[in-house]
Amino acid sequence: MIKKILFTCLLSIFSFIIYAQDTTAVNEARAATGLRAEGKVYVVLVVSVTILVGLFIYLIRLDRKISSLEKKNLQ
Repeated sequence: MIKKILFTCLLSIFSFIIYAQDTTAVNEARAATGLRAEGKVYVVLVVSVTILVGLFIYLIRLDRKISSLEKKNLQ
């Protein structure tokens, strides 16, 4: 039941993201500004993804350590 709810929420979030995107015609008519114009948006993206991957790895390792401590404590 929880999996169905999470899956539905995930799909609805993706649908909001899809509808939030601009059309191709609008993007071509507009000149790139800000970080996109200088190509720095990719640097921001790489840093963000690196931080998120690091957090996920940290959480996975922490979960494994806690699980092993719980197993040792129950024995």
